[in-house]
Amino acid sequence: MAGSPTPPPADQVLADVSRALAEDIGTGDATAQLLPDLPAQAWVVAKEAGTVAGRPWFDACFQALDPAVRLDWRVSEGQAVSAGTVLVTMAGRTRALVSAERPALNFLQTLSATATCTARYVAAVAGTRTRVLDTRKTLPGLRMAQKYAVRAGGGLNHRMGLFDAVMLKENHIKAAGSIAAAAAAARSLHPELPLIIEVEDLHELDQALATDCDRILVDDFSLEALREAVRRSAGRTPLEVSGGVTMERLAEIAACGVDYVSVGALTKNVTALDLSLRLGTPPR
Repeated sequence: MAGSPTPPPADQVLADVSRALAEDIGTGDATAQLLPDLPAQAWVVAKEAGTVAGRPWFDACFQALDPAVRLDWRVSEGQAVSAGTVLVTMAGRTRALVSAERPALNFLQTLSATATCTARYVAAVAGTRTRVLDTRKTLPGLRMAQKYAVRAGGGLNHRMGLFDAVMLKENHIKAAGSIAAAAAAARSLHPELPLIIEVEDLHELDQALATDCDRILVDDFSLEALREAVRRSAGRTPLEVSGGVTMERLAEIAACGVDYVSVGALTKNVTALDLSLRLGTPPR
């Protein structure tokens, strides 16, 4: 199991689910209306291996259409499963089960994809000091959900948005005149927020180390430059690698001794985990 993340705020989950159901059902499920609305059972099976995430959104889809629905999960959030694993069984009204199927699976497949990808990156740096971070490269409207899925996969969250940390990048530094000036302005205006400075070479790294920033993001450094950056920082300021962090390069980047790698692919390049919902008596 990669991890059992803190449950997301219920109101956020319900807001996500409300949008998804409205998008899919609209004025009513024309096909479901043809069915007798009788008690029924259903189950979800994984058709490929992966890491499960998204249970709160999945459950809320069915509960919104049938408050009396019963969902019995056979796996935990953040658990790695093999192909053929039955994830959850359900008992509810037929129309609710078929109407909620697609939005519920969309959430579960997408978030499980993020958790699965994250778990692979986390496994690749196991035994090193390096930790895997996400980015703001998320699907529109699903940032909180995907960042939750990253935690389910064993990763850590970067800033949630533009409001909970100050990150000084090239254009901010250019507009301020220097790294020192930009950092001073950030501390003056937002002393309570974490300060992260992005640098593009070792000269800029030295300037950032001279500030009281909380983290330095080294962008597209060579391995030689990374090793030198770690030597110069000497544990004073955590270093984060961003840009060009692929699975193929991950081990050698981590071997340099950096504290974090931030990976946009965790939430941006997602391929939905293949799951299927079937009506009928679930297997034991």
